[in-house]
Amino acid sequence: MVPRIRHLISLRPRTGSGLPKIHPMPSTTPPTHSNRRLWLAYAGGCLLTWLLFVLGVTEFQPGLWQFWEAMYQASLSLWPPMLLGLGVWPWLGWLNRRQRPLWALSAWHLLGALLFGAVWQLLDFCVALWLFGSPHAQAMLAQAILWRALWGALVYLALLTAFSAVLNARRAKQLELAQVQAETALARAELSAISGKLNPHFLFNTLNSLIALTRKDAKAAEQGLLRFAGMLRYVLAEKRGASERVALQDELEFVRDYLALEALRLGPRLRVNWQLDPQTLLDEIPPLSLQPLVENCVRHGIAPLPQGGEIIISAQRDAMTQALQLCVRDDGQGCEPGQTDGQSKAGSSGGVGLSALRRRFALDFEGQARMQIHTAPGQGFRVDLWIPQY
Repeated sequence: MVPRIRHLISLRPRTGSGLPKIHPMPSTTPPTHSNRRLWLAYAGGCLLTWLLFVLGVTEFQPGLWQFWEAMYQASLSLWPPMLLGLGVWPWLGWLNRRQRPLWALSAWHLLGALLFGAVWQLLDFCVALWLFGSPHAQAMLAQAILWRALWGALVYLALLTAFSAVLNARRAKQLELAQVQAETALARAELSAISGKLNPHFLFNTLNSLIALTRKDAKAAEQGLLRFAGMLRYVLAEKRGASERVALQDELEFVRDYLALEALRLGPRLRVNWQLDPQTLLDEIPPLSLQPLVENCVRHGIAPLPQGGEIIISAQRDAMTQALQLCVRDDGQGCEPGQTDGQSKAGSSGGVGLSALRRRFALDFEGQARMQIHTAPGQGFRVDLWIPQY
């Protein structure tokens, strides 16, 4: 019997190596920040300041000639700080790239404010010297040296505040992106771990059923082994990544083989009612989504009852959202609703925990899939799945 089974297995086409396929995560490396928007905003701020200066002067001296004079004064007074403001950004970046205590950083910024005011006065003096001569330039310097130093410190502080806000916003965005990447990696790792738990558990229970069956009916055991070979191919020879999908009809075929194998052991005590909408058979679901639910129904709802029971498996389309609605229920003994994730139906004797399945759907569909459990003592057990289709 065993050589024949080996021959049949070898005739089945192999499309995979039996090893899990590793799919690299899409790169989410943050792109290099472009300063184009920064300098456009800076130019807009400079233009707005220039316009406010002009409007402020003409408010007290209305008239066309006064308007042109206000434009001249605004341009002559504001071009030095606007030009020097371009250097505050790299200066701030240089300071932030080096870890310094607060007192040292404050000292550097004080030095920057003094230099900003000093260079502003130097540029004003040079322009006055070029346009009006040395006596006028010296007189303007002596008259405005104190106020220019004060205005230099205030403008430097305003530019420092604005540029620091931009840097902090970029840093916060990078941290948020890094956190999202870490959460995504954790979710994929948890999903892979959950999927890895299901396969060995199912194989262990199936092998136990086949061993028990060989002692009762060798021919039935051979048929069961043939079905088991097909299920092995589904689970192992084409083992999929945790984030991949299979067609619903493939998962249902896998469940049919499993139920046929259990029927060899339980006989007429196991009854199955299929309620499938043909339009849903090509919908995609995560592999091994239905089989653990059906296995729980068989082991904890049907097998303990002397008279057995019925399992109903249904699939239909949500008319509003076009999502896939799956339902697996039995008419067994049921349990208390608070015990579904504890030591009763979902977890006793090595059963697959429904909390693991719920976590799997939550990770795999980013919270868009739903899983609901309905049960009560003597009222059977029912699990409803709502899986979006993209």
